[in-house]
Amino acid sequence: MRFLIGLIFVFFIQQAYPHNLKIEALFSDNMVLQQQTKAPIWGWCRNGHKVFITTSWDHHTYVSISQKDGRWSALINTPHAGGPFLVHVRSGDENVVIKNVYIGEVWLVSGQSNMSMPLKGYYCQPVLGSNDAILNSNNKKIHFVNIPTMAAFKPQSNVRNVQWQVASSENAGDCSAVGWFFSDRLHKSLNVPIGIINASFSGSNVEAWMTPTACSEFRDIKIPIFSDSTSYVINNIATVLFNGMISPIVGYGIKGLIWYQGESNVFNVPRYAPSVVAMVNDWRKLWKEGNFPFYFAQIAPYDYKQWNFFTPQWPDISAYLRESQVKIQKLIPNSGMAVLLDIGDSLCIHPSHKKEVGNRLALLALAKTYGRQGFEFQSPEYDHMNVIGNKAIIYFSKTFNGLTSYGKKLTLFEIAGDNKVFYKAHAYINTDSGTVVVSCPLVPHPIAVRYAFKDYVKAELFGTGGLPVSSFRTDDW
Repeated sequence: MRFLIGLIFVFFIQQAYPHNLKIEALFSDNMVLQQQTKAPIWGWCRNGHKVFITTSWDHHTYVSISQKDGRWSALINTPHAGGPFLVHVRSGDENVVIKNVYIGEVWLVSGQSNMSMPLKGYYCQPVLGSNDAILNSNNKKIHFVNIPTMAAFKPQSNVRNVQWQVASSENAGDCSAVGWFFSDRLHKSLNVPIGIINASFSGSNVEAWMTPTACSEFRDIKIPIFSDSTSYVINNIATVLFNGMISPIVGYGIKGLIWYQGESNVFNVPRYAPSVVAMVNDWRKLWKEGNFPFYFAQIAPYDYKQWNFFTPQWPDISAYLRESQVKIQKLIPNSGMAVLLDIGDSLCIHPSHKKEVGNRLALLALAKTYGRQGFEFQSPEYDHMNVIGNKAIIYFSKTFNGLTSYGKKLTLFEIAGDNKVFYKAHAYINTDSGTVVVSCPLVPHPIAVRYAFKDYVKAELFGTGGLPVSSFRTDDW
């Protein structure tokens, strides 16, 4: 009798406290998993319980046991691109079926407002071609998910209220515009499903996306505690966006990261490049995917002098940040930069030419990650200068098929002599050598040249594939 009562007691305890199987919200219907890899999947249930994960593409069952904190995880083998598939997760008598799962290429997109800017645009701030893009967005093989904006003083373990979307004219307007054009270009070239995870926050500086470990490399980056009474702008507090938006998704199988950020760091240029390097290095360590590709957009020209807190002590300050971004691609292996010197807007910090941004980032991915060849995928870049008499000869690297100004005069070059005063220069492309020849009657002995080294300019010098040369300077004063 006592034994029977015990069985009844255990039965009711089990009913009152079920396994409570939960799956990380990012693993939802319509998700895309990275192809041909061991893709992580995780969730929670009661301590010590077995969780069975069965994948429909190979009918294989994986087994995981939840740990003391209730977390379980498994690595599932993904095939070549395809779908739709099912992923069946079971623990005891609890079952979850994830439907319409595709296998393809997954990219994380992050940064500040120019990355978060949706395809439909911001209020009174358009994205060129958005209507056509939205109307033509019905594509079962492009999926996206927007991570909710969240700042946190401690690393979060899961995201809330997220759902993968299959691209359609009803929802594509909410997709990151850069992310959309990037994924659309990849899909057309690779013909595989594309998944975009958008974790971006308007107005954020790079420090907010850094881990405490990355921040510890810099004495002047303060990591606040929750009780800190100092007043902060929430999207500019060191670590809080990593904690709230990146930490919960670390480990989700991705191919690489695209990044569009920097406008909020124009007033701390010296620290920007090392901060981005530290951030990327730490994200790569956390993801355990090796040196996954990191492609980023250089900030576009904009007249920062109209900002109320602009100080004239450092004129054309954003040109120095663009210069630091050129250095970043040299400091981070397996990286590349899309130059946007031709698409800025003097009055709006959110340029409307998002298709060019997404396409240029996709060109980098197609060439450097997927091995496509035969096209210009990166902007020509200043290499070195020689002086012959009163002329400065500018040499470039990364030239696919030479340089062009599309028949227009080059008016953005400046030249300086020993007095370090820059004068407007005469410049032309030497089509025999692929160099630019720069001179000025007022500078008989040139020692330095600058090109488009201003806050707001419109690019004049391009590779023949249409990619603009970044602003640059040969001096360091």
